[in-house]
Amino acid sequence: MPELTRRSLIKTAFAGSAALTLSGCNILPRKAGSEGPQQYTGAIGLPDGSFAVGATAPDGTMLWKSPVQTRCHSGCNRPGTAEVLFFERRPGWAFYVLNSKTGEKFHRIEAAEGEHFVGHGVFSADGRFLYAPVNRYEPGEGIIAVYDSHMQYQRVDTFELDGTGPHQITLHPDGQTLIVGLGGILTHPDYDRIKLNLDTMEPALVLMDRHSGGVLARFQPSHHQLSTRHVDVAPDGTIYAAYQYQGPAHELPPLVARYRNGRYEEISFGESVHQELGNYIASIVAHPENDLVAIASPVGGTALIFNSRTSAVIEKVAIADCAGVEALAGGDFLVSSGRGKLVRMGKNKPAAEIARMSVRWDHHLV
Repeated sequence: MPELTRRSLIKTAFAGSAALTLSGCNILPRKAGSEGPQQYTGAIGLPDGSFAVGATAPDGTMLWKSPVQTRCHSGCNRPGTAEVLFFERRPGWAFYVLNSKTGEKFHRIEAAEGEHFVGHGVFSADGRFLYAPVNRYEPGEGIIAVYDSHMQYQRVDTFELDGTGPHQITLHPDGQTLIVGLGGILTHPDYDRIKLNLDTMEPALVLMDRHSGGVLARFQPSHHQLSTRHVDVAPDGTIYAAYQYQGPAHELPPLVARYRNGRYEEISFGESVHQELGNYIASIVAHPENDLVAIASPVGGTALIFNSRTSAVIEKVAIADCAGVEALAGGDFLVSSGRGKLVRMGKNKPAAEIARMSVRWDHHLV
């Protein structure tokens, strides 16, 4: 992209415009598919109080458990390999590289001094570069740290976000654009999980060039306390952002936003549904095989599926402490809970509990 064009894009994006349009060429691997065995990996708490990363089959059979030093949060598969990564939960001082078939640990990579991971990461489509949201906790700055898997996960670059509290990151189907949920919340390891800047939060959905780190667009929610935490993207390039509202509990703002065809818009599911979500969404997943999107709220104990074209809620179920969501081959979703349940949800069918396990699933499935 010519420099003049890039500068114009960045200037427009910081002004809050939704003029940027991205292509949806869908070069990324599908999240779910009918080829080969499926498995879903998640961070788990064990009955004895210890922690692990575990993999389950779609029918709820636990395939392996790999002990880790502390509670983990989420991770990502490395394309084209049998590696899966999991990040320690905030503040995350390290991430683990594991064999996705056996759970064998290959590496434990520590964060740089003065930094911590925030629980998420994503690879380039060729599986070489890992992009991990990171918090520089003394100045309260959010960055993207870049690691080269061909160099034993050495840090090779740092991208500035010009903001606070990045959380989930994913890759656009164009293979070039990073999608970052910038939560806007300032925290510090010395103060546990206390939120230090609720009055001055500046959350955003950020689009970034994965090669240069240049910010291509920045979209702000309708209220400065709508923490933009979780993101996903459909194969056609439609981007979804899920919020966690930090304002008064009696207020019920929209909790989901969508960016498509150059327009950033928030979606309302209606007051009664918003009450059931408890102003908090822990996961959002666009199914790669259809036009459905699923979200889960552990605070509200509610998981639901909505139509991406009409925004209509088509299925909703109460699941205590539900948080993890992933797409299943065939069009359904798998939902996990902190109480050990795995539940299958789909269009025009009742939700079905497929497993009840003696583990505590953390907030995400991979």
